[in-house]
Amino acid sequence: MTSDNLDNAFKRVWNVAYALDLPELVQSTTHGTPSLKVKTSFIGRLKDADTFAIYCPLEEKPLLMENVPDIYFETDHYKGWPYILVHLGAISDAELGHRIRLAWLAKAPAKLRKAVAKPDDLEC
Repeated sequence: MTSDNLDNAFKRVWNVAYALDLPELVQSTTHGTPSLKVKTSFIGRLKDADTFAIYCPLEEKPLLMENVPDIYFETDHYKGWPYILVHLGAISDAELGHRIRLAWLAKAPAKLRKAVAKPDDLEC
């Protein structure tokens, strides 16, 4: 896969993430592919042109994979790690944005989280 294919695939992820207007959310590169970070903390990365690996609490992974298997899955490499794989071709922009926001909330420093907190964020 060429880097152009990955860059083009990442455009949608970045556009959705950017629209969330989350402080210190940046584009980066992780394991040679485009990624998202909050400051220097890793949130997720493009695994291939249709797969995004994103932070997800371990206890939440089985629920997502069971309830929405066409979107969420994992490979052996990700078992036991707090990251879930997402089929970009199957996920809506709204759901992708929701996952990015949750990952950002989990990884952002407290000061940044407080700056964008909404009442429903207190449950995270």
